[in-house]
Amino acid sequence: MNRKKDNDGEIKAFLGKGAEFNGKLVLNGLVRIDGEFKGEALGNGTLIIGEGAYVEADIAVDSIVISGEVRGNLDIREKTEISSTGRLLGNMKTSNLVVKEGAKIDGACQMSGTNKGEYAVAETDE
Repeated sequence: MNRKKDNDGEIKAFLGKGAEFNGKLVLNGLVRIDGEFKGEALGNGTLIIGEGAYVEADIAVDSIVISGEVRGNLDIREKTEISSTGRLLGNMKTSNLVVKEGAKIDGACQMSGTNKGEYAVAETDE
């Protein structure tokens, strides 16, 4: 399995399919979860929730890509992307939101740009 992502660098931590972790995850860089995680995730960097993954946590990071299921509240400073297989059950605050066709969101979404009075535009998959 390739553990690199061209634009974000090397994956710093990886929770594989079938693995479970309960606790606090503090990240600095790129982290990928393909297994089950419960707790809290925060820090600087990008969190990738792989297809088939289950996460029950409040999350505060720079960016997130959701292809599995996330239950909890998100506070994302830069970009939130929810793929066609992604599911979010919880509220989110983000600057930039990308939702692919087929994604599921059950919760409130608050979007604001990085500058006061500025609002981000949701991107489409076209």
